[in-house]
Amino acid sequence: MAEHDVLIVGSGPAGLTAAIYTARANLKPLVLEGLQSGGQLMTTTEVENFPGFPEGIMGPQLMMAMREQASRFGVKLEQVNVDRVDFSKRPFEVEAEDETHLAKTVIVSTGAKPRMLGIPGESALIGHGVSTCATCDGAFFREKEIGIVGGGDSAMEEALFLTRFGKRVRVFHRRDELRASQIMRDRALAHEKIEIVWNTVLTDVRDEGSGMLRKVGTRDTKTGAEGETELDGLFIAIGHIPTTDLFRDKLDCDDEGYILTHDGTRTSVEGVFACGDVQDRVYRQAITAAGSGCMAALDAERWLETQE
Repeated sequence: MAEHDVLIVGSGPAGLTAAIYTARANLKPLVLEGLQSGGQLMTTTEVENFPGFPEGIMGPQLMMAMREQASRFGVKLEQVNVDRVDFSKRPFEVEAEDETHLAKTVIVSTGAKPRMLGIPGESALIGHGVSTCATCDGAFFREKEIGIVGGGDSAMEEALFLTRFGKRVRVFHRRDELRASQIMRDRALAHEKIEIVWNTVLTDVRDEGSGMLRKVGTRDTKTGAEGETELDGLFIAIGHIPTTDLFRDKLDCDDEGYILTHDGTRTSVEGVFACGDVQDRVYRQAITAAGSGCMAALDAERWLETQE
């Protein structure tokens, strides 16, 4: 059974950047990509804010370029899901599809996924008017009618950000009081472009045959009355779910399941590192994920040097 210097779990911008850096350090990393490789960018359309692409680039195209770059440096990539990890002994054990891999170091970069509404039309229109990232996609909706779902600080922050672009920003909230902090509530309620649509949930997302978002169905949570609202963009801001089920009883995590890191990307287990959205609950950008992937690679390389 081969023992790897570095084993990387996950293949988004963080995991592939870590792979490129460790490969160039001659650590011969193995990347267990998951059955759906590439992370969240595989479900996005145009990416305009990743440096180096003045005309923008499609999300899947960016991830394929990163994957090709990793392969160029000899990174071994396996498109399999990880079923079990054992960090209680060294070398570490990572099992995927009945094969057990041994590793001196492990870099966890399994990412996080946005909470979705689970309504008809939502998944089909992701990247076609429906988004989970205002920072990523807000600029596509200049002088457009924008909606946002949520009532917490993140939702209010995104609503305020979207006022820079949209003609109007409607915030759909299922209750009659926002969950956001007082200061964020005050800012949102005072903004002339923001309209709070109280006691309302969305029932479906419609393209009206155009392939792009055109309308959303609504339901009043108190009266049950149904209606519809014309929108050009809809942002879902009801939180994220870190992909950490495999690691919650192996690594220290916060209450929401994000892996806790210190001194860069070090986790609670010496020799195990975490990078990208799996440990970042604040920024959640492709560029910050890639940056933390670089950090994890350097941290792993330096840690291996101390062991030798």
